[in-house]
Amino acid sequence: MASLLITNHNLSSADAAAALRSRLKPFREAYDSCQRTRRWRSPKAAVIPAIHLPMRSLEFKNRLIVNGAEGVIVGGTTGEGHLMSWDEHIMLIGHTVNCFGSSVKVIGNTGSNSTREAIHATEQGFAVGMHAALHINPYYGKTSMQGMVSHFETVLSMGPTIIYNVPSRTGQDIPPAVIQQVSLNPNMAGVKECMGNDRIKNYVNKGITIWSGNDDECHDARWASGATGVISVASNLIPGLMHEIMFRGRNPSLKAKVMPLIKWLFREPNPIGLNTALAQLGVIRPVFRLPYVPLPLERRLEFLGIVEALGRENFVGEKDVQVLDDDDFVLVVWENPEALTKGNISLPKIDESTIGYKWSIFVGGFFEEHFFYQFD
Repeated sequence: MASLLITNHNLSSADAAAALRSRLKPFREAYDSCQRTRRWRSPKAAVIPAIHLPMRSLEFKNRLIVNGAEGVIVGGTTGEGHLMSWDEHIMLIGHTVNCFGSSVKVIGNTGSNSTREAIHATEQGFAVGMHAALHINPYYGKTSMQGMVSHFETVLSMGPTIIYNVPSRTGQDIPPAVIQQVSLNPNMAGVKECMGNDRIKNYVNKGITIWSGNDDECHDARWASGATGVISVASNLIPGLMHEIMFRGRNPSLKAKVMPLIKWLFREPNPIGLNTALAQLGVIRPVFRLPYVPLPLERRLEFLGIVEALGRENFVGEKDVQVLDDDDFVLVVWENPEALTKGNISLPKIDESTIGYKWSIFVGGFFEEHFFYQFD
């Protein structure tokens, strides 16, 4: 049965906190049983998709679990966590744990450039049962090396943590000296590293668990540099092939075979390509949350050729790949409703395919928003 949550942004801070505690109550048992002081041991090799939502629960199983995913990142960049409120974010982590936490490791992206906010979100994430947290370094308002160490040591005290180094998004590299210092913390589960395979090999030689954060480098990261695995975007589309790359030894021909897809995915910033591809495969509805917009028609046509070359059977979903017209896509927005007057809103059809998706629909200048969480 679907549940409908309508947020009330007019609540006082105290009332909002009380409402959140009430909604988190069903997940307290998961919190109590979570041994947060123990170091989270990663699998010997792993494909950890940075999952895109919404999806049907059956598709989740078919796309990820059956094809060997050992963990999932919830609410990361690929999952558009930066476009969610924390309320939505934590509820989505909790639902993922509730439905799939016994089959895969659920890693919640609860990082923030504010240490205070990261603490609050991480506390809530562990309260709803996530197995580990994903934390980036403070972005935009950059800090010093010692500031990074203090930030990470603070969040590491809360439970198993994967540190995420992606300077192209944060604007600041996490230096190896910082990683080496915080790796002494027993809650340091590892690093998702996007600064290349030389950096990965250096960490592996020091005994630090590393996942490649770059799909195009993950084969060599695994088999030449010793990475544990990959935290992957492409595995949302070709989970079986990504699993084969990680588990079945060196395979330069397979690496070359999937490279056109990976290059296509990152022609524009992630998750634009992934969203477009999943819509063309009929796995998700063609809905984009601004500021993301679909790839142009010429790129959508290219995707058909990529699917044909790799084989439709290697991609997720059961429908034939299709070319969508511009008019097939729906753009939704997310604004503060306090300055707007609620009116008659024509909502799109909502069914079991809309999981954890926040719809903010404008019609004639009026606003209304809903949360939908649906699992079979």
